[in-house]
Amino acid sequence: RYVKQKRKLAMLYSKWFEERDIVFVNEPKGCESNYWLNSIVVSSRQQRDKFLELTNKKGVMTRPMWTPMHMLPMFSQCIKGNLSVAENVEERLVNIPSSVVDIG
Repeated sequence: RYVKQKRKLAMLYSKWFEERDIVFVNEPKGCESNYWLNSIVVSSRQQRDKFLELTNKKGVMTRPMWTPMHMLPMFSQCIKGNLSVAENVEERLVNIPSSVVDIG
């Protein structure tokens, strides 16, 4: 029941953000997500920061993606490959509220 509610919330988010031309992170084809965490991807760090400021000011707790490990000070000297995709996503991804209540 809980996962069913989480999936229903994700579908509501997906439709709402689609109408606003914002990418909701949906499950990949052939997979079935439990939507433990819901996220959106905006076009730039500026848009991300503006979205975060607005939503948090309105009492909707949103947060940026966590910092990728290779960008943390304690891992700065570790061997790594090209992580430009992770860095790009880090600048644009926003985690949105994912808790569920009975949404019918």
